[in-house]
Amino acid sequence: MKMKAAVLYGIGDLRFEEVPLPKTKKREVLVRVKACGICSSDIARVMEKGTYSFPLIPGHELSGEVANIRGDISSLKEETKSVNQNGDRVVVAPLLPCYKCPHCQIGEYNLCDDYDYLGSRCNGGFAEYVKAPQENLIKIPPGVSFEEAALTEPTSVALHALRQARIEVGDKVAILGTGTIGIILAQWARIMGASEVYLVDVVEEKLRVAQEYSFTETVNASKEDTVKSILEKTGQRGVDVSIEAAGNPITFKQSIQVVRKGGKVVFLGNIRGEVTLPDELVSSILRKELTMYGTWNSRFTELPKNEWAATLHFIKVGKLKVKPLITHRFELKQAREAFQMMYKGEEFFNKVMFVI
Repeated sequence: MKMKAAVLYGIGDLRFEEVPLPKTKKREVLVRVKACGICSSDIARVMEKGTYSFPLIPGHELSGEVANIRGDISSLKEETKSVNQNGDRVVVAPLLPCYKCPHCQIGEYNLCDDYDYLGSRCNGGFAEYVKAPQENLIKIPPGVSFEEAALTEPTSVALHALRQARIEVGDKVAILGTGTIGIILAQWARIMGASEVYLVDVVEEKLRVAQEYSFTETVNASKEDTVKSILEKTGQRGVDVSIEAAGNPITFKQSIQVVRKGGKVVFLGNIRGEVTLPDELVSSILRKELTMYGTWNSRFTELPKNEWAATLHFIKVGKLKVKPLITHRFELKQAREAFQMMYKGEEFFNKVMFVI
């Protein structure tokens, strides 16, 4: 049997074609993909870096329906037993842990030493079907659309980043980078009790989106000095927590500069370019006694917190609004067109999604 997919054969060589339907093994599920978002990391994979092997189907932000189940599910964890019927609406966590390394043994799958990954190391969601382990499926609550559910992955990544910093009620938070992930970070910060959220970007359209979400404290870094502006807004004190979400060497440094003494810095963006910290900036890290966190991916284990389940709950109850972030919808056959538009920056976009 065949299915349609967008297959990457080499850097920039993305082809829409028919390929064999994935063959599932015991405890694996075939999912009929309904929606799959394009992550900024997908742009780099397709247009610049490539995947870990070729040919390969990219895409890791996906939702769909269970199409076929193989294997005994009786030994599955309690939280996954409900995903056991064809037609179930599910999201798919793309990280495939080894379950053997020390980190997997304590449920820290995002720190797995020998993981696989949908869309970069094995075939992903830019296709009509994808296969995944039973344990990686999470049911979509009633009232949450496939498009909203496809944003569970980046929204869970944002939640994980903020949980790293242990945000407290009343904290002032600066987010450097106001793309899709930046707006989601800001919403989570507000849900978690931040008293002020400052959003920074060089693209005015992105800041306008933030203002549509009622985030009025914005800084256009192409027109004003980011550090000076945030310090002025905080009475020269600085914010309690800053999150670098742009992946830019400049914002990497600024995220350190805008934090108060004893504050916290979270590095979330995938840095593009070398970062060199001047002596005075390193000295400020020491003298301000800053705490700095790296963050990667998210957690879908029940303990200490299932970040995917939490994300779906807050989307369901309307406290997280992700659907307005979708600016473009494409069919799979338009994959090359979608990536060209995004890579060349031909028009403003936030979340771009394949609707299948």
